[in-house]
Amino acid sequence: MPSPLDVFRGDVLAGHVALVTGGGSGICRGIAAAYARLGADVCIVSRKQDVLDAAAAEIRAATGRKVIGVAADVRKPDEVARAIATTIEQLGKLDTVVNGAAGNFLAPAAGLSPNGFRTVIDIDLNGTFNVARAAFEALQKAGDSLVLNISATLHYHGTPLQIHASAAKAGVDAITKNLAVEWGTFGIRVCGIAPGPIAETEGMKRLAPGEIDKKMMAGIPARRFGTIDEIAAAAVFLRSPAAAYVTGHVLVVDGGHCVATPALGMSFG
Repeated sequence: MPSPLDVFRGDVLAGHVALVTGGGSGICRGIAAAYARLGADVCIVSRKQDVLDAAAAEIRAATGRKVIGVAADVRKPDEVARAIATTIEQLGKLDTVVNGAAGNFLAPAAGLSPNGFRTVIDIDLNGTFNVARAAFEALQKAGDSLVLNISATLHYHGTPLQIHASAAKAGVDAITKNLAVEWGTFGIRVCGIAPGPIAETEGMKRLAPGEIDKKMMAGIPARRFGTIDEIAAAAVFLRSPAAAYVTGHVLVVDGGHCVATPALGMSFG
């Protein structure tokens, strides 16, 4: 089956340099690999250097692009600043930031500790701001820049066991809209992607165990889970010249899930 990335010209992202948080695994690794495949140089960021080294080596081997890994915790502004400085030092500039670092787990609100709630807010929401803010000067200098925030569809309705992640992602969407307004004059677009259920990701393994995934699939009009490459293709589009006039928008890529089914699940047909 052809990849959705096959529709793009092989050099569509040539000349771009991207920093991708959460880029050592899952969706964000897929985005990093797609960017490199289509001509960009990439720095992937997460907390584990060994994971980053392995992912960077694989992407380099597959694409021939410059791909580096820098361990950093997005909750710590000094580590974020170091990762950005390293990116510019080794790759020459920075014109694209993908904020994908995230934390999540299932927890009923009545049993969720303040620390558990705060931890997810700190990674997803505060981390998104920390990275975008630290990258601002470099993005402004580069011009034709993009901040791409990876969101979710949880907060488009009430989602059981996900109050912490829902609150964080609602905040991420607010960051997307506000920064688009404030930073547009500096040549920086700010967009988001809200993935639905995506197959073969750690999130699906942890958040939809056992029979839950089957019930979830029954409520998706497309009748299947999405793929990492489909999210990566959306990320490529938003970075490409085709999206040059798109900013402040969160692109939902979920097979119709969030508009067709309530949070507790429903089967169609």
